[in-house]
Amino acid sequence: VQLQASGGGSVQPGGSLKLSCQVSGNCYSMGWFRQAPGKEREAVSCISNPDGTTYYADFSKGRFTISIDKAENTVHLQMNNLKPEDTAVYYCATPVTVIGGTIWPPTDGFGSWGQGTQVTVSS
Repeated sequence: VQLQASGGGSVQPGGSLKLSCQVSGNCYSMGWFRQAPGKEREAVSCISNPDGTTYYADFSKGRFTISIDKAENTVHLQMNNLKPEDTAVYYCATPVTVIGGTIWPPTDGFGSWGQGTQVTVSS
């Protein structure tokens, strides 16, 4: 499976961005992760295919929405009311696992990652 992420950019606080992850191949679960400079990578959200079950990290609940466009084989992450602390490189990855409400990335050596897309929120 190959992933191609896009949609990052620079916005002011309160603005919106929509990230996209084009999937080449079959994907049964997709997640978005982010990593800010000097910080650990953290999970943002994930979605399962085809049932569409979604999970969100606490910081993204109510502001971010993950969805699948099956016709385009693309997973989107709509991000609204962006805050400076959302500044990071965002990555899509598959497969992901949810255990006890925690979103886990692909095991090292297994799965696929997109190339990352920069999101910058500043005034």
